[in-house]
Amino acid sequence: MLQRLFIFLLFLLILPDIYLYFRFIAKRFFHWSRLLYWLPSLLLTAGLLYLVYYGDRSLAVRNAQAVGWYSIIFFLFAAPKLIVAFFCLLGEPFHKWLHWPRSPFTAVGIVLSLACAYIIVYGSFFGRTRFEIKEVTYTSNRIPAAFNGYRIVQLSDIHIGSWKGNIQAIQQLVDMTNSLHPDLIVFTGDLVNHRANELDGFQDILSKLKAKDGVYSILGNHDYGPYFRWRNKQDQEANLEELKKRETYMGWKLLNNEHDLLIADEDTIALIGVENDGEPPFSQYADLPKAIEGTQDMFQILLSHNPTHWRREVLPLSNIDLTLSGHTHAMQLQIGHHSPSSFIYPEWGGMYYEGKRGLYVNVGIGYVGLPFRFGAWPEITLLTLRR
Repeated sequence: MLQRLFIFLLFLLILPDIYLYFRFIAKRFFHWSRLLYWLPSLLLTAGLLYLVYYGDRSLAVRNAQAVGWYSIIFFLFAAPKLIVAFFCLLGEPFHKWLHWPRSPFTAVGIVLSLACAYIIVYGSFFGRTRFEIKEVTYTSNRIPAAFNGYRIVQLSDIHIGSWKGNIQAIQQLVDMTNSLHPDLIVFTGDLVNHRANELDGFQDILSKLKAKDGVYSILGNHDYGPYFRWRNKQDQEANLEELKKRETYMGWKLLNNEHDLLIADEDTIALIGVENDGEPPFSQYADLPKAIEGTQDMFQILLSHNPTHWRREVLPLSNIDLTLSGHTHAMQLQIGHHSPSSFIYPEWGGMYYEGKRGLYVNVGIGYVGLPFRFGAWPEITLLTLRR
């Protein structure tokens, strides 16, 4: 598998280089300049060889940030050259058979390659910390009168291990959230990448999240630690228990296939939380019937990390009014209203409805793999309930 990945990435890097070298470099530059042209690709190939043939899964986990930045540099060099080569090749048959000039195709390729480079650079150095508050309203005549105007802040997918060395960003997240003066804060999973100890240095900051009715959370697929090479199953289970303890220490109430009641005056809302329930290969630990037991006649809000759970089980097997999810990250890339995550997830970001029943998908705060976000800025959702 790794060898096939190496070959694919090598072709992605080298083939455009070869074409562009003979098309633009070989006949126009001196010998030493031609050697400099190949230097970045040689260094990237050496790094790729090391990662694929000499690295292992634990290396990627231990040095996730370094691997992520290598990946950014790789695509910063490879993707723009691939775009230029593609448009140059696209123009060849038009030039040969219709005698069109090559220059318009080359120009389009250069413009798009510069746009690609801008997206990569901006998303890596600025986009991943460009916190955005999205204000959303959910309207239903089932909302109890005392909860009209109730303000819920949803956070999701912090992936705290990716913020190592950037405590200021998490402090900014907490300050922005608290400035909204929410009635309730909910966190919809993936607090860590792999291990509970990623919270070291961040735990006290996150414990300062404050809302009138408290902070509630659920588990996401990463929180169970399935992508880390544990010595044994017992270590993995101990890590999960440690994560639960740390959330309790922060003042967060974890809902594991259970519910709590929010009370205002004489009105009640059921806040329900289930464990992660995704399509394979993601874990399926949710017990929705258990979680909603005794709340069927109330206005219900469900916290479920993976949005695919909504169509698979929530809609057909319950009457839950509003579901809040995360997980998709919008693949950390969104241009306008479009994201590559739409090819995988029918509901990947924003509000969706089936009749009057709603699903809101928060595109998350953190990142996995690439330290990059463009368009899908780190999201703080302010959701207001209206009758």
